[in-house]
Amino acid sequence: MKRHFTLGIIIAFMILLGLKVNAQDHFVLNPADFRFYIEKFNENDNELYPQYIPNQNAWGFLEKNIPFFECPDKEIETTYYFRWWTFRKHIKQTPTGFIISEFLPTVNWAGKYNSISCAAGHHFYEGRWLKNNEFLHAYAKFWFTEGNPRMYSFWAANSLWEYFNVTQDPVALELLPDLITNYQAWEKGWQHHGHFIGRNSDGLFSTYDDRDAMEMQIGGSGKRPTINSYMYGDAMAIAKMAEKLGQKEIQTIYRLKADTIKNLVLNGLWDKKATFFKTRSEKNDQWVDVREQHGYTPWYFNLPTEGKGYEKAWEYIKRNDGFNAPYGLTTAEQSHPRFIITYKGHECQWNGPVWPYSTSVTLTALANLLNNYEQDVVTKADYYEQFVKYSLSHRIVDEEGNILPWIDENQNPYTGDWISRTRLKAWKDGRWSDEKGGVERGKDYNHSTYCDNLISGLVGIRTQDDNSLVVNPLIPDKAWEWFCLDGVSYKGKTITVLYDREGTKYGKGRGLMVFVDGEMKAQNETIGKLKVEL
Repeated sequence: MKRHFTLGIIIAFMILLGLKVNAQDHFVLNPADFRFYIEKFNENDNELYPQYIPNQNAWGFLEKNIPFFECPDKEIETTYYFRWWTFRKHIKQTPTGFIISEFLPTVNWAGKYNSISCAAGHHFYEGRWLKNNEFLHAYAKFWFTEGNPRMYSFWAANSLWEYFNVTQDPVALELLPDLITNYQAWEKGWQHHGHFIGRNSDGLFSTYDDRDAMEMQIGGSGKRPTINSYMYGDAMAIAKMAEKLGQKEIQTIYRLKADTIKNLVLNGLWDKKATFFKTRSEKNDQWVDVREQHGYTPWYFNLPTEGKGYEKAWEYIKRNDGFNAPYGLTTAEQSHPRFIITYKGHECQWNGPVWPYSTSVTLTALANLLNNYEQDVVTKADYYEQFVKYSLSHRIVDEEGNILPWIDENQNPYTGDWISRTRLKAWKDGRWSDEKGGVERGKDYNHSTYCDNLISGLVGIRTQDDNSLVVNPLIPDKAWEWFCLDGVSYKGKTITVLYDREGTKYGKGRGLMVFVDGEMKAQNETIGKLKVEL
């Protein structure tokens, strides 16, 4: 009883801290200056499936809830506001609370209320930057009351810990027993359509590529870098939550689990000859003969050990026979004989096309590499190049020839065409197929991050476990003369990051500056790493 009473006091205190509202939300930028983006998106939109916040209320919601961003590159700026505009569409009110949807129309493979767990980790990473926590608070509870968090692979504990690190919403700590139960269920394992999902006798985890949200992969099913990285990330997050709550025994157990998985991944999934993390096939337990983009997932959780040569894998994001393509990063290396871009068969194939889901994982992983590792394989210029491509890929040409902001499912890496949309638009007798999800199934698809990649990667707001903040933009030194990210809610404070090379754009000084509740806390004349105590 005493332990539960103590936990209740901790959680009550954190609720007060997490729900603190700072009166000075925007220190530099005027939100009204960016309203035209939302109005233009609304004007060009065929609103087929409105949910809790329809287009007519979009600006009112976004004005109050998102950090505002300004830079010289208006394509990036457009995509930033577009992705917040689309994320808002996916806030769905159910009879028991809010969830975040993946598809706007109902699809027959979803769970209760059209929920799907495979992109839920992305939803928490993206949505953690909203000022209002009530939506993700309810969504977190949903997965462990009414939802099925194991429908697909899902880095549940890690994404909730990262959400907590921004918002201080204690729901992650409240759910610790459920997160442990979820972890144990993955360890026990189960069968799905003849495939084993769970922990093997050697300690590595297996999953079916379809249940890993990556159907039709060249490497297929087995001991995949994805699920093993997720389990490492979740074990680390559970250990950190337990430490926060003073539960030393759980902390020790899960830190040991994390260390064990890390060693197994480094020794069992790293192909030294190919210099890449690969799947071990469920057919013969051997490495598959293909490099696939999901091999970068270990860095999403800072799993690889520094200085042991693992960073060589990143050479392939720069190679045209690797993953580099005009519209982004391909899901398999282009030199492989089974790499394909096809408009036949299944409409969703992870054997070549660009997938925003995978791009956003890789960008997060690359940001971690550049922030947390000493290496000379890639630089922030490589991050910037891929981020710009990702930004520009969010487009479609309409029937009148207008170029509009757009996000959909999978993309042709050479033309930018949204493959599944092209396929589904004429699936059945020249009509949209109801059994495949109906009209515009993939429009405004909420299966990836973008705003988080800009905030935590490009602008470089690096969350910390303690009461501090690191800012380390991944913008090349001469790329921009100025930029500003304003009104970021972080641990009960309001953060502003701006760069003004000459000091004439914003009138706050020269160089890179970090403000906390309107007070300058750190400054440097050049773009580089700054750390502030809150």
